[in-house]
Amino acid sequence: MAGHSKWKNIRLRKGKQDAIRGKLFTKLAREIIVAARLGGGDVAMNPRLRVAVEKAKSVSLPNENIKRAIDRGSGAVEGANYEEIIYEGYGPGGAGIILQCYSENRNRTVGDVRTAFNKNGGNMAENGAVSWQFKYVGQIQVAKGNYEEDDFTLIALEAGADDVQLDEDTFTVTTAMEDLHRVNTALEAAGVKTTEIQLTYVATNKTELSPEDQIKLLKLLDALDDLDDVQETYVNVDIGEDAYEED
Repeated sequence: MAGHSKWKNIRLRKGKQDAIRGKLFTKLAREIIVAARLGGGDVAMNPRLRVAVEKAKSVSLPNENIKRAIDRGSGAVEGANYEEIIYEGYGPGGAGIILQCYSENRNRTVGDVRTAFNKNGGNMAENGAVSWQFKYVGQIQVAKGNYEEDDFTLIALEAGADDVQLDEDTFTVTTAMEDLHRVNTALEAAGVKTTEIQLTYVATNKTELSPEDQIKLLKLLDALDDLDDVQETYVNVDIGEDAYEED
């Protein structure tokens, strides 16, 4: 389960829409800055930047903000020099957590992350201790619409997808990281309208938690996601809405 998925959607329905949206543009701009710094400012030649820009446009981040972020990342204009940092840790019940952070002050960021873990029943771990339970892949979201599951699955597999999952009214198409844009282009050529495209960590080894530990884990995830430097949060636990209702 990725940080953008079900548990975060539950947060949105818990009345935190304004606070989360208020930080969304900042996080998207940082993603563009980091992507441009790592791979250059040419969207056509930088797949990661292309994903970041498409995500930003999907939530109406102004074009001038996007251009400014690309210019900062590619060095065309001065600005904060963000670096990508990956932290790993354990939550209540042994849940595995990966944090993707963008920071211009590594010492501040690690201090904030460690405090959030310690105050909410978790602890940080060495790099590699948790990440073996995840794989880094491409994902494409498609609204179910009038598609039958078998028909859509066939279309996606013919486009080069590795897997297709249906969750309520949304298909999630999983690809190899390097195949993400090729598969997305093939889906669009087949008349499929995609709603989101991204690179993400997907858990390959799930941890089962008691209802009590699920509630504690949600509090930790909220605390981590509220940190300014945390871009995405990934956890290897399937969390039901009942856990949040008891929060």
